[in-house]
Amino acid sequence: MAEKQFAGILNGAVPGEPAKKDENSRRGNWGNQIEFVLTSVGYAVGLGNVWRFPYLCYRNGGGAFMLPYIVMLVFCGIPLFFLELTFGQFASLGCLGVWKISPMFKGVGYGMMVVSTYIGIYYNVVICIAFYYFFMSMTNLLPWTYCNNPWNTPDCSGVVGPGGNRLNVSFANATTSLVAGVAEVVNRTKRTSPSEEYWKHYVLNISDDIGNFGEVRLPILGCLAVSWFVVFLCLIKGVKSSGKVVYFTATFPYVVLTILFIRGITLDGAINGIKYYLTPQWQKVLDAKVWGDAASQIFYSLGCAWGGLITMASYNKFHNNCYRDSIIISITNCATSVYAGFVIFSILGFMAHNLNVPVSEVADHGPGLAFVAYPEALTLLPISPLWSLLFFFMLILLGLGTQFCLLETLVTAIVDEIGTDWIIRNKTVVTLSVAVIGFLLGVPLTTRAGIYWLLLMDNYAASFSLVVISCIMCICLMYVYGHTKYFKDVEMMLGFPPPLFFKVCWRFISPLIISFILIFTVIQYKPITYNDYVYPGWSLGVGFCMAMSSVICIPVYALYKISRSPGATFRERFKFACQPDPSWGPALLEHRIGRYAAIASEDTAESRPLREKAELKEELREERKEALKEEEEEKERRDEISLTIQGSNGSTNTQNSPNPSA
Repeated sequence: MAEKQFAGILNGAVPGEPAKKDENSRRGNWGNQIEFVLTSVGYAVGLGNVWRFPYLCYRNGGGAFMLPYIVMLVFCGIPLFFLELTFGQFASLGCLGVWKISPMFKGVGYGMMVVSTYIGIYYNVVICIAFYYFFMSMTNLLPWTYCNNPWNTPDCSGVVGPGGNRLNVSFANATTSLVAGVAEVVNRTKRTSPSEEYWKHYVLNISDDIGNFGEVRLPILGCLAVSWFVVFLCLIKGVKSSGKVVYFTATFPYVVLTILFIRGITLDGAINGIKYYLTPQWQKVLDAKVWGDAASQIFYSLGCAWGGLITMASYNKFHNNCYRDSIIISITNCATSVYAGFVIFSILGFMAHNLNVPVSEVADHGPGLAFVAYPEALTLLPISPLWSLLFFFMLILLGLGTQFCLLETLVTAIVDEIGTDWIIRNKTVVTLSVAVIGFLLGVPLTTRAGIYWLLLMDNYAASFSLVVISCIMCICLMYVYGHTKYFKDVEMMLGFPPPLFFKVCWRFISPLIISFILIFTVIQYKPITYNDYVYPGWSLGVGFCMAMSSVICIPVYALYKISRSPGATFRERFKFACQPDPSWGPALLEHRIGRYAAIASEDTAESRPLREKAELKEELREERKEALKEEEEEKERRDEISLTIQGSNGSTNTQNSPNPSA
C-alpha cells in the first residue's frame, strides 16, 4: 500500500489516488513529477541567468540591481509563476486553449505565442554561437589568445605574451608575465582584446550598420542548423522525450558552474569583482529604468508571460501540488542567477586586476560579456581549452533547456487549437515544421548585421510587452472571471486554497507594481545602443513594431470576439464574450465536480465538454463493444461453471453417458 502511495506521489497524484501511467491518455502527461520540475528549472534557469542577469547588473551599477530584482521576484515573479502553473494545470490546455475561461481575452494567448516566437528565434542564435565557441575550443591553443591573427587590428593588445605556452606554465608564472604588458595597455586610449576582436571581426565579422546585412556567416549558420536539429530531436516525442533529456541538461550546468566558481574565487583580484557585484550604487535605485530592467529580467528569466509555464503545467496530473513546485523552481532560479553572478564577476575582477582598470571598464555591455570577457579570462588559465569547453558546454545546456519549452509552447498551442485526431497523432510533423520555420527566420541573424538585430529583438520583443501581457492576465483572472471562482478552482485542484499572500498579490500588488513600472519605463525610455553604435530611427521603429505586435493581439482579438458574439447591443455582446466557455474546467470528467459536475453528468456526444464529437461517438462505440465482449465472456464463464457442476454430479453424468459402466 505504501509503495502505491509513493508511486502516486511521484507521478503527481495526491495521496490515496491510484497511480496511472497517463491520467490524460489522449494528450499525455509527464512521466513523473521530477521531469516537470527539472523541465521547469531548465526553462527558468537559462542563458538569462549566466548571460543576461550579470549583464544587467553590469549595466545598472552592480549590487544596486539586486534590490529591485528581489522585490520584483517576491511580489511579481513568484506569484505570477504560481498563477500560470495553476492556470495551465487546471484546464490541461496550452496558452491558447486556457482562454476558454474568458474567450474575449484569447488575444493574450496569441500575444504569448508571438513573444515565444521572437525569443525562440534569437535565443537559438545565441545557443548556436555557444556551439561555435565550443567547437573552436577543441584545440591546443584557443584562437582568441594572441593578436597575431589576420583579423586582428593595430589596437589589439593581448594580456598573454606571444611566447607564452599556456599548457606548460603555471598560473603564477602566467600572472607574472602580464606585468610587463600592463603599462602599454594602460597607456592606450582604446584597448581591444584578442577575444573582442575575435568576436567582432572573425565570428561575427560585424558590419558598420544594422541595414548592411552583408553575407551570411556560414559557420554560424551551420551551428544554427545543429542547434535546431538538437532541439527537434529532444522534442520528437513531446514531453515524453524532453522529460528524459532534462535529467542531464537541467543538472549538469550546476556541476560546471561550481567548478568555474571554485576556480574563479581563487584568482587574483576576484574579490574586487565580487565587491563590485555586491556593493550597491544607491543613486541608480531611483532610476525607473533599473526597476524596469529588474521587472523585465524576472519575466525573462522565470518565463512569465511567455506561455511556456502554462504549457508545461498543462501536462501535469490534475492534483499535482504546483504550489510546492512554483516555490522550488522560483527560488532555484533566483539562487542560480546570484550564483552565476559570483562566477562571472570573480572573472571580471581578475581581468580588472591584471589590466589595472576598474571592473566597470573590463568589457563591453551586451552578450559580449559571455563571448568576450569570459573567453579572454579563460586564456589566462592553465589548460585553457578545457575550461573553455566546460563554460560553453554549460551555456549550450542552459540555452537548450529554455529552448525546449519555447518550441513545445508553440507546438502545443497549435495542436490544442486544431485538436483533431490527425494532428495529435502527427505532432512530430508539427514540431519539425516549427523547427524548420524557426531556423529560416533565424538566418538573417547569422549575417554580418545579425548582432544588431539580435539585441534589437532582445530589447523590444521581450521587454515591456511581457509586463503588459502579465498585467492583463491578472486582471482577466481576478476581475473578469472573478477571484472567488478562481480561488475555488485552485482549491478544488490542490485540496487547499491559495495562501493569503498570493491572493493579495494576484488581486492588487502584482498588477499595481508592474503597471507602475511600465509607466515609468515608458517615461524614461532611452534608445538602445551597441557599444558606440547608435541605432537609426527606422530600426527603433521596427523594434517598437515587434513589441506592439504581441500586445496588439489582445485588443484586436477582443474586438473580433465581441463582434461575433450574440446580442442586440454592444454591451450584451461584450458581456457574453467575457463569460467562460461552457467547456471551461478540468479536462477529464472524473475531475469535474462541484459546479462543473452538471456538465460532466451529461452523457451525449453533443453535450459532453472538451472532446471532439467524432471522438466521443467513437468512444461510445468502443464502450459498447467492450460491454458486449464482457457479456459474452461472462456467459462463457457461466457455461463453464455449469459444466463443471454437472461433471461433479454422478447421477447426471451417468444418465448422459453412452457407457454406463464407465
